[in-house]
Amino acid sequence: MIQVSIIGSGNVAQHLIQAFAKTTEIELVQVFSRKPELLFSLVPNHKIISDYNLLKAVDLIIIAVSDDAIAIVSAQITLKNQLVVHTSGSVSMDALNSKNRHGVFYPLQTFSVSKEIDFKLIPICLEATTRKDYQILEKVAKSISDVTYNINSEQRKALHVAAVFVSNFVNHLYQIGNELCLENDLSFEILKPLITETANKIQTLSPTQAQTGPAKRNDTQTIKAHLSFLTNDNQKEIYKLLTKSIIDNGK
Repeated sequence: MIQVSIIGSGNVAQHLIQAFAKTTEIELVQVFSRKPELLFSLVPNHKIISDYNLLKAVDLIIIAVSDDAIAIVSAQITLKNQLVVHTSGSVSMDALNSKNRHGVFYPLQTFSVSKEIDFKLIPICLEATTRKDYQILEKVAKSISDVTYNINSEQRKALHVAAVFVSNFVNHLYQIGNELCLENDLSFEILKPLITETANKIQTLSPTQAQTGPAKRNDTQTIKAHLSFLTNDNQKEIYKLLTKSIIDNGK
């Protein structure tokens, strides 16, 4: 059994805690949090600590905090020669303090505390400085997920940018769509089958093959009508930018 401790109590940390609780291959030894009350329903109280000096030596320490706090948190760990990893998609492995061995344990998914998720389906991207440490990370990852990848820091940076496009930006477009519906006394529910079908299509088609719509057809009359309909300048600029990108991509 691999002994693991987690530093953090946010979205990623809480989902990792729940995932580890479902496997017999991992023993969750401790969870460090400045807000222990967030973890009372997930972890026995005696395993929750708020003092770095109380961290015990384990096989793996996972830092699951915001990107800008990773280096600071890593420096606070008083233990030495431990395998310490972070869960960020954009932060270099080298941001971790050199007094400990380091690596990356990056689950590529959008996490919300209130939304249950099947960790078995989540790709976990791994990086370590030695083969031995990588094998530890791989064993931990495979205990909770069926999908793991060996990805270096540069690849992970590219993957994180790509993820922002296909997840965060797409969700913002959903928000704009919802606003347009509300402004015109329509239910956003009407669009959900379209959203589902669009997402399903790229399971069998490339995004280029799946692209449809007035920009793909270069239907200038419809595009002009849409721009005339929109009254929000920000929405107009987004529409113009994406339309141009789709048209340019088809040239």
